[in-house]
Amino acid sequence: MTDQLPPGASPRWMDLARWIARYSHRVSFRVRATGLEHVPRTGGLLVVSNHSAAVDGQVLAVELPRRIVFLVKRELFVGPIGWCLRKLGQLPVRRGEPDRAPLFEALRVLAAGGTVGIFPEGTRGAGDVISVQDGAAWLARRSGATVLPVATRGTRRPPGAGRRFRPVVDVLVGETFELPAGKGKQSLGVASLMVRDRLAALVAELDRSRSGVMTNDRVSGEGR
Repeated sequence: MTDQLPPGASPRWMDLARWIARYSHRVSFRVRATGLEHVPRTGGLLVVSNHSAAVDGQVLAVELPRRIVFLVKRELFVGPIGWCLRKLGQLPVRRGEPDRAPLFEALRVLAAGGTVGIFPEGTRGAGDVISVQDGAAWLARRSGATVLPVATRGTRRPPGAGRRFRPVVDVLVGETFELPAGKGKQSLGVASLMVRDRLAALVAELDRSRSGVMTNDRVSGEGR
């Protein structure tokens, strides 16, 4: 497992946190992870995923077989929670405004063969990947890291729904890809569209799979 983390982070702390989260998630969710064979075991890796719930990062950190450094909103880095996040190697980022410092730190992690996770949509929502920001493409092109798309569904409570008992959470890992080289804002925009298209297609594939499973479950129940 690649150990590269930002300065001040502890691999032991991260492994302990992943162990605790793994068992707490087994109590809270029924997680089905597929496509894990697509995860490279070594080399700089940029994980891009859709984002619909606060727990998404934890789910990815538990299910993927590598230690992941996430870009996390700066508002969470206060008090004991902020200290723990830094100890776990997470990077604070200001949303809605240029913030290159965490991106350059993420570049160093990737250049050293580590893994960085980013939600290119920029904030939580429906998780359909209608649009993405340029940060993911910028990181991948500047570092030369391999891009790994991951789709997650089931973490978000449907609007109007009550408390759910152990909902099914699906994690679908897609095939890695490389972004084309290039310079300039237009070229970066093209690369970002490629990230969006690959990730959106993976989310759509997962949605179709979940819809088919739910339909089959209903048919089976009607036949009993």
